Amino acid sequence: MIDRKEAAARWRAELDAELKRILDFWIQQTPDEEYGGFVGEIRGDGTRTAGAEKGVVLNARILWTFSSAYRIRGENVYLAMAERAYQALDERFRDRVHGGLFWTVDEAGRPVRDKKQVYGQAFAIYALSEYVRASAPRAGEALEWAKQLYLLLEKHAYDPVHLGYVEALARDWTETEDFSLSGKDLNERKSMNTHLHVLEAYTNLYRVWKPAGLRARLTELIDVHLDRILDPAAFRFRLFFDGEWNAKSGPISYGHDIEGSWLLCEAAETLGDEARIERVDRAAVAMAEAALAEGVDPDGGMRNESGVDGHGDDAKDWWPQAEAMVGFLNAFRLSGDGRFWDAALASWRFIERYVVDRENGEWFWQVSREGIPNRALPKAGLWKCPYHNSRACMEAMERLSRYS
Repeated sequence: MIDRKEAAARWRAELDAELKRILDFWIQQTPDEEYGGFVGEIRGDGTRTAGAEKGVVLNARILWTFSSAYRIRGENVYLAMAERAYQALDERFRDRVHGGLFWTVDEAGRPVRDKKQVYGQAFAIYALSEYVRASAPRAGEALEWAKQLYLLLEKHAYDPVHLGYVEALARDWTETEDFSLSGKDLNERKSMNTHLHVLEAYTNLYRVWKPAGLRARLTELIDVHLDRILDPAAFRFRLFFDGEWNAKSGPISYGHDIEGSWLLCEAAETLGDEARIERVDRAAVAMAEAALAEGVDPDGGMRNESGVDGHGDDAKDWWPQAEAMVGFLNAFRLSGDGRFWDAALASWRFIERYVVDRENGEWFWQVSREGIPNRALPKAGLWKCPYHNSRACMEAMERLSRYS
């Protein structure tokens, strides 16, 4: 018989130590002392890529991470990093002519890709809201900025006819045909990924600001995920859609499925909407069940994707492992099924054994299905950020505190 109290206490201590390692890496390795803010990319060998573009997603995720770390731990070194990230977003990414934030800038802060990607605006809202939650020095100013971004999305990106949000707009918020987030994504008008992170952002914003309009939109977003994005037969997210929510081809993304399962619960619980909590909880357990059955190997690692033909990306990126630990812990809380506890712990053991870079710090971007790290991929960059892994440590520690 497992002594869950003892196991939870030991696990929490391990996560606490790993969180500190992650935060220390970003404090020590990423500030850009020449141009300000943070460097655009650090290679897998720890060297910096000269002239690398700087992305709004990386900077917003740094702001979220260190605001959250300061809110939880109260250490001034984390507040200093949050302040640096806030300043970088404000001085380098903020479009003071049209509002919103640029997608990328050069190392000196000049716009390179200036479109208004809704995904990027959402992460800024998420980060600014966390900065407010941390009661940081410029919290009042940050809340006003977050409100402005929310209103811009509602004015320009929201689809009042078919619901949801368009992927991207031009710099001046007019229509564009350049929708895709990256070269991996279909160039479609709507996607699961953007909607998941608008949901996440609006949830965090609602924690610090509760107008009726935001409540209504967050409620609608939950319904959009359950009614339009989630496949009700397979309990998997469909990934890409046209403007009228007709699904397009795309792989199964196990990491997004398990991440979405707990983010939907968080949104419904933040709203305090009992009817939606009940509906979301049922879906979350079913999504975790499907992800565990189809996406997790016997070693505890979660594969990235599976294609519609059964073939896909079977490597294991860092972020699905992080989200799996939290998502399976969430499913255990909801169901009491010990298989989910075991899956969450197995995910953590896989991370410890294969994903954490003991030599150079942080986590490898990717390991093969067999656990061999791909050292050619960046350690930090446009997409490799301290958000998934630091958040997983903080979320898991909070959840495990219920059992220890």
